[in-house]
Amino acid sequence: METVEIPKINPRRIKKAKIVRNERKGVQTWRFWIQAGFGALCTWIGVEFYLFLQYLNTDGATMFINRPPGVEGFLPISSLMTWFYFFLTGTVHGAHPAGFFIFLAIVLISLLFGKAFCSWLCPIGFLSEMIAEVGEKVLGRRLKMPRWLDYPLRSLKYLLLAFFSVSIFTMSIVALRGFLDAPYNVAADMKMFHWFANLSEVGLGVILFLLVASFFYRGFWCRYLCPYGALLGITSLLSPNKIKRNPVSCIDCGLCVRACPSNIKVDKVTVVLSDECHTCLSCVDACPVADTLDLTLVGTKKRWQPRWVAIGIVALFLGVTGVAIVTGNWRNQVTIEQYEYLYQNLERFGHPGM
Repeated sequence: METVEIPKINPRRIKKAKIVRNERKGVQTWRFWIQAGFGALCTWIGVEFYLFLQYLNTDGATMFINRPPGVEGFLPISSLMTWFYFFLTGTVHGAHPAGFFIFLAIVLISLLFGKAFCSWLCPIGFLSEMIAEVGEKVLGRRLKMPRWLDYPLRSLKYLLLAFFSVSIFTMSIVALRGFLDAPYNVAADMKMFHWFANLSEVGLGVILFLLVASFFYRGFWCRYLCPYGALLGITSLLSPNKIKRNPVSCIDCGLCVRACPSNIKVDKVTVVLSDECHTCLSCVDACPVADTLDLTLVGTKKRWQPRWVAIGIVALFLGVTGVAIVTGNWRNQVTIEQYEYLYQNLERFGHPGM
């Protein structure tokens, strides 16, 4: 296993350079609390969904809790299919409308701020980061996957994305509507919960492997296997805002490379064009020289203040989902009686294509 080599600061270069100290630090603290806040929100959604299922499981003997629509954020395949259905018909399918708007918010964030959802809002990304932090403290260093293995492994998430995309985008409108209308899709959130609550030995083994891998290699799931991340990696390339380095004021200290969780050689490029850049701004925060590393509108000198990036990401997500809530498009129209029927017959509903 290799370790990331951290370039040493060149004292001569520092002495010769006219340094203006970077005072705009601290955005990583903002990012941590935003991640923690969204992680807590997702946990609360999970608790509410569990209580809702308990109500169904006990035939109403426990306290009634409305099904939280936010659980649909964990149904990305159904959300992508809902978006394709919208593209073909101009109508948002009624099974999982919240998933439709959450998907929209995430893609809009990537089009404006790059792959920022992964490092600012995603609860899986947050958990992965925390595990990696523990791993690096225990090991005393950050391990790096050998390049000959890193590149083929990174292609896996794109192969998964291609598989799902081809499977969905080759469906006829009749087949697509049939899947979205099917009890399997309507009950997809309940089936997902049931799968995790009753993990098989194989499922438990896979999760343990991913946790251990994340301990040794930062962002293992995100970097190599997440098809959602693959999609955002592609759409992020269309973003007009990129991390830009000023080679004139750069002192070649290498702190940006050390800070980057994706091992991007920030100090070797003028504009970061990597699909692995999460716009976490760790490199910007680490840079000791003002106006040297910034998120910049391509083709201009317009620099984003880090705190406005944080505010913009959160505002865009809450804005899109808030509009859906206010306009009455957040909750589906499935009745409690229908959910009771679906829950009681959960094991009977197989995949429509099987």
